[in-house]
Amino acid sequence: MEQVSLGERELDVMTVLWTAGPGTVAEVKERLPATLAYNTVLTILRNLEAKGLVDHEAEGRLFRYFPVVTQEVVKDSAVSRLVAKFFGGSPVSVVAHLLESDGLNADELRALHAHLNGRLAELEKDDR
Repeated sequence: MEQVSLGERELDVMTVLWTAGPGTVAEVKERLPATLAYNTVLTILRNLEAKGLVDHEAEGRLFRYFPVVTQEVVKDSAVSRLVAKFFGGSPVSVVAHLLESDGLNADELRALHAHLNGRLAELEKDDR
């Protein structure tokens, strides 16, 4: 799938569909963290459908919307865009930025270290 670009409200709607499951416009509207008009939610769902991220099934006169991409696909796309736009395409620069910022505490640094060691062990095992 090509790069997926979501605005804040689109991401809110997708998150509702991923966590709560399929829903009508009214059900999605009710579950959103922000108060939006019914027509606004409908427009967002239609835009997401046009992007190929959401589809719907007719239930009488209502449409039940559901995601057709996983949260993981959207997350991967968002991270790829972030790395490309802000870090020159270098994942190492992202990690370096995190390490140099004050945003990580000692426990988080230890967890990151464990992840790095685990990933390195996997790669070294594959090279044998």
